[in-house]
Amino acid sequence: MASRQSTQLSVVGLMVRGIVEAIVDYPDKVVITEVEGTRNSMITIDTEPSDTGKVIGKRGIHADAIRKLATAAGGKLNRRYTIDIAEH
Repeated sequence: MASRQSTQLSVVGLMVRGIVEAIVDYPDKVVITEVEGTRNSMITIDTEPSDTGKVIGKRGIHADAIRKLATAAGGKLNRRYTIDIAEH
């Protein structure tokens, strides 16, 4: 499958960035990258190492919520979104 790295984020990528920036201590250090395939996209969240736990949440509750929102928004756009949280 050919994929390309997007220089601009999709609507779902922007939504994920807004959510992550709202829950971390260092929102200016948040980096969201999106790699698009034909019908699916992978969004990678990279934060300050001390903020990674806040993005994941206890027992992964925040990460699950972000993934569910991306899945719901992707359904409307006919795309599948995979969310990856970079760990340091």
